[in-house]
Amino acid sequence: MQVRRTATRGLVAAAAVALALSACTTKGETTADDTASGGTGGAGTVKVALVPGGSHPYFQPWKPAGEKAVTDFKLGGTTFNETAEWDQTKQNEVLNSLAAQGYNAFGIFGVSPTDINTTFKTLKDQGFAVGSLASCPAGDTNEADFCLSTDTEVAAYKAAKAAIEAMGGKGNLVHLTGNNVDANTQRRIAGVKKAVDETNGSVTLLTTVTDIDKDLSTAQKAVADLLASKGSDINGFVSTAYNPAVASASAVKASGLPIKVVAIDDDKVILDGIKDGSVSATVVQNPTGQAYVGSYVLAQLQTKACTMKDPGVVVDSGSFVVTKPNVDTYDAERQKESDKILDQFKNELLSCK
Repeated sequence: MQVRRTATRGLVAAAAVALALSACTTKGETTADDTASGGTGGAGTVKVALVPGGSHPYFQPWKPAGEKAVTDFKLGGTTFNETAEWDQTKQNEVLNSLAAQGYNAFGIFGVSPTDINTTFKTLKDQGFAVGSLASCPAGDTNEADFCLSTDTEVAAYKAAKAAIEAMGGKGNLVHLTGNNVDANTQRRIAGVKKAVDETNGSVTLLTTVTDIDKDLSTAQKAVADLLASKGSDINGFVSTAYNPAVASASAVKASGLPIKVVAIDDDKVILDGIKDGSVSATVVQNPTGQAYVGSYVLAQLQTKACTMKDPGVVVDSGSFVVTKPNVDTYDAERQKESDKILDQFKNELLSCK
């Protein structure tokens, strides 16, 4: 696992977002004697809201992971709210509403990487514990207490290396990815480029297609257009976003073209493709660990049982290459990594009473 340090905080909350969140007045009351043992004044006072930027298959494991955290850590409650519709203003309104309902700790995937720090700071200024989950803000500053996210550049590098290996180390590679303005997308582009550059010209990055992770139909159209126009020139697809991965796996299998496919995440289409040989590999992430470990850390912070030694620290939640030999066992490796990250927070990153 990797830990990245962040720069000193210094962003000023924008007036519009401050107004949007100014009504958030309900927060957990804590005392110096608070612990994470549950009950009055402890973790039982903490209600964690897990809030992605909108509906997307990637985030679905957050809900059961949050519920498991409530049971295991004796939290006061959890909710999973994906109604922001990929609009930062609407996400701010969702957070405002959840705070008014008594939720006092927030795990957030921000819609806008360039603006989310303002939202984080506004929530923090009102006394709420805040974690940036699955994505960190753009730049070097994280106004949340911590960021627990895939190191997307590392994950994309692993995926591209697997694709290049499947291609026999030569040929034309196409990169399919998500929202171009997302900081995560730019890191993924850098990771794929690094892997291609290491081939010293044996592999050519034919094209990088962005902005096709909105939904499956958008990704399917983009892949179909690519196969129609350049299918005979493509030796490999590397997908670093969920919907393009599913779309490329299905389309290449249906076409019968000898294109190697390396995907991301563990949709059933992808796993079935690995088992039947139509998909060479996938790189799975760790959304369950993000929500489960993130909920634990948020409870420690909101009860004041612990503080972050390095506020804003960035922790890699892990990425794992899955091929046919480990397609039935990879989740055990992912769970083991989550346990290691939980121990890392307990023993290295948190300062507890």
